[in-house]
Amino acid sequence: MLVVHVRVRVKPECVDAFRAASIANARQSVNEPGIARFDVMQDTADPTHFVLVEAYRTPEAPAAHKESTHYILWRNTVADMMAEPRSSVKFANCFPEDAGW
Repeated sequence: MLVVHVRVRVKPECVDAFRAASIANARQSVNEPGIARFDVMQDTADPTHFVLVEAYRTPEAPAAHKESTHYILWRNTVADMMAEPRSSVKFANCFPEDAGW
């Protein structure tokens, strides 16, 4: 299991549009066989701060996700909404050991 946290800070005037585009992407992403979970999180103290939590079943799944039509649409749609470049951190699942979500 590979879990990726993608940190995104969006322009204040783009918060609603970014949230809508990200939820649309997440709804499609959870149907991919390599994705176990895909969460869109919004900071309660700073609504311009989002974290996408992506849980992949295999090491190859992130690359397959980035080739999907819905990801490419999301990437192109939100590019100008970001206040700064997005960043990500990759995590290895430690517990539960058999998390096969």
